[in-house]
Amino acid sequence: MQRTVLVVDDEPKIRALVRGYLERDGHSVLEAGTAARALELVPGADLMILDLRLPDRAGEEVARQVRAAGDMPIIMVTAKADEAQRIAGLRLGADDYVTKPFSPRELVARVDAVLRRAAGTSVDATPVSFGGGALCIDAERREVSVDEHPVSLTRTEFDLLNTLAARPGRVWSRLELVRRVQREEQEAYERTIDVHVKNLRRKLADRPPRLVITVPGVGYKLGVDRDA
Repeated sequence: MQRTVLVVDDEPKIRALVRGYLERDGHSVLEAGTAARALELVPGADLMILDLRLPDRAGEEVARQVRAAGDMPIIMVTAKADEAQRIAGLRLGADDYVTKPFSPRELVARVDAVLRRAAGTSVDATPVSFGGGALCIDAERREVSVDEHPVSLTRTEFDLLNTLAARPGRVWSRLELVRRVQREEQEAYERTIDVHVKNLRRKLADRPPRLVITVPGVGYKLGVDRDA
């Protein structure tokens, strides 16, 4: 099925370059050179490639508005390779992060990976509870609740939790989680999992006993058993 990608960048040459590669990969493309135009086009898109330096508003603010309205995947793009900025973007709910100058082919590969993740199939047709009902995951509806209170997660956060929940108590390394959640195998991106876990814990109001447990030097595991 053809997907629509919204390319947000104030440089027309970059938009044209990315558009060409995306269309050759079978995607439909929308373009925006400003934050205002991007927000107008969001309802018609399945994924957004968002440059953080826009003439009328910071890209981070665009990401906040998009995240507040739904869970459309976002790949952030910036000319800065600063780790703090990457982490800030991930904390806003970005699904991936690309630094300029980038390879258009790599960007398309990342788009495909994020879209595959977003369209991932569920493993359980009915909701599954853990820890005596403390945590409930409905993989088919992609819904999560804690103590019967619904929790809104980004696609990446949901996929991370669902992966941990597939085998409660099993320790997953960061690289395994990257492969499962981000479809990336580059070691440089392993630590982004830590940011997603931090976001996930905050949204789950994860206090002792932990739902998501850190295993020092290895990775993470789900800290509650699946209910019978």
